[in-house]
Amino acid sequence: MDSAPQPGTGPAERARKHRNRTLTIGATMAVVAGLAVGGVVLVDAQSGGQAAAASDPEPGGSRAAAPQPAGSMAGDPAASGTKTSGHFVTGADGVQTWKGTLGRNHTTHPVTYPMEPPVGGDHHPVWQNCNGDVYPKPVANVHAVHALEHGAVWVTYTSKASKADVDALAAKVRKTPYTLMSPVEDQKDPLMLSAWAHQRTVTSAADPAVDAFLGRFVQGPQTPEPGATCSGGVTR
Repeated sequence: MDSAPQPGTGPAERARKHRNRTLTIGATMAVVAGLAVGGVVLVDAQSGGQAAAASDPEPGGSRAAAPQPAGSMAGDPAASGTKTSGHFVTGADGVQTWKGTLGRNHTTHPVTYPMEPPVGGDHHPVWQNCNGDVYPKPVANVHAVHALEHGAVWVTYTSKASKADVDALAAKVRKTPYTLMSPVEDQKDPLMLSAWAHQRTVTSAADPAVDAFLGRFVQGPQTPEPGATCSGGVTR
């Protein structure tokens, strides 16, 4: 006598199990495919974001500036190449005016100026204090030129100037904001006054040209940065 079919082993049950296995395999393949596509989309989105960050223009249509190498500045000779060139033209009043180009870049590199004392050109980012400051020792040209850019007048003298004149000029400078004073042994005359793009020699502290020069050029129309401070800079 044939034995009765065992539960779960009949044709119908076998068909049901086959169908379930097929559905399970199909679902697994769909999940794997979805993960793969999602990974591709994620990687592509990340790559696209990086590309956008590197190449998208800043608001207003300009691109962000590339970072400068450590220790460099926009005004460094390697970056700008700006050079001071030209010559002085002497007016009827004895004031010499620079005709030509005066660089205004900030740089931490040494700068060679075509005149002494300099009346402009590339200079250090930090200015020399010039609120009536009197320096008994020479100051760095690159700091003093920055003070001229702020509208200061620089009073300079050599060892040939008399002590009386030096003392009288120092007293005048101390009472005059936007001025500074220091020795410059290499200048051509014992007593000189300098502003941005202007310079003159005076014969003594009592020379009327001293007050005339100060009145005209302290924060005068030649000032590239009127109102810029004369404090908070180099103090020696």
